[in-house]
Amino acid sequence: MRMKTEELTAQILNNNPELDNYKIAIAVAARCDELENGAQSKLNIDPATIKAADLALMEIAQGLVVVKGFETNGK
Repeated sequence: MRMKTEELTAQILNNNPELDNYKIAIAVAARCDELENGAQSKLNIDPATIKAADLALMEIAQGLVVVKGFETNGK
């Protein structure tokens, strides 16, 4: 079962207190652009079955990708 957007956002905020909703939205948009331009997902999910924005949010929430300019947790 996939988590809801609100739950994923809360997970990101809990793990990265230096971020806010605005920064998360920018990071998700940047990762979404990467995915739509051919980047491979870090999750074992068929990208044809999920929106790029949802996939990007899931990857960021799980700490699988770091979008340039949004390094968190000392990364």
